Amino acid sequence: MELTDLQAVTALLERHGFRFSKAKGQNFLVAAWVPERIAQESGVDKHTGVLEIGPGVGCLTAELAKRAGKVAALEVDARLMPVLGETLAGVDNVDIINADIMKADIPDILENNLKGLTPAVCANLPYNITSPVLTKLIECGRFETVTVMIQREVARRICAGPGTPDYGAFGIFVDFYYMPELLFDVPPSCFEPRPKVTSSVIKLTRRGEPAARTDERLFFKTVRAAFNQRRKTLANALSSGFPQLDKTEIAGCIRRCGLSETVRGEELGIPEFAALTDELGRALNDSSR
Repeated sequence: MELTDLQAVTALLERHGFRFSKAKGQNFLVAAWVPERIAQESGVDKHTGVLEIGPGVGCLTAELAKRAGKVAALEVDARLMPVLGETLAGVDNVDIINADIMKADIPDILENNLKGLTPAVCANLPYNITSPVLTKLIECGRFETVTVMIQREVARRICAGPGTPDYGAFGIFVDFYYMPELLFDVPPSCFEPRPKVTSSVIKLTRRGEPAARTDERLFFKTVRAAFNQRRKTLANALSSGFPQLDKTEIAGCIRRCGLSETVRGEELGIPEFAALTDELGRALNDSSR
């Protein structure tokens, strides 16, 4: 069966009594070029163990199985388990797991389903869980690459650089651990049901080490403070985020980084935020004595 053929997929789903769930963000691909290109550009090969999230009817799963050593496909909707059992029958390097990615034990899956292979993620993510899923995958620290299709607006934010309107705290979080790359866009016509927005495929490649050597907890606290009130100057935003420091101390930290006191957080890259984190850390230590 052609798993992106709309008539065939509709008949398949009707036979299993399946109805799309808006709550689960279900939009299935009905354009063959999309899963083919995602699988190809993900770069997976026979040495790769792929974690897929939300396989749907298995069109991307089948493409990944042609290239990867093994695929572990996590599907939260139990109604799709018999569908996948039919569409992927005879594909012997795929494990279909009825599980919620947000509750799943990723190290356990890597050990029991993808052991001995280089871990990677490849998925068409539901829009409504994109950020928490990516956060969990990045914090896991086990995946060499993460190739996902997500809402174009979110993809632009992840790949944005300093001084641009899309630049923000989540993009910095991703960039701290992974190098993001925008691959291609996918129009609504490639899905059933059709979403109201365009999708984009991005690839994240893990850095050999984080983008800066600094106190990571304090770094991300600094970044969040800078963007929580992004219309304010960096000095005013940090004053709200670090109430234990007075404005004079914060202004001094900013100046010692070679920055203007009127600079805004959205103008700083990771190196500047790291330097600022170090200065704030010293100031906090001094104030606690």
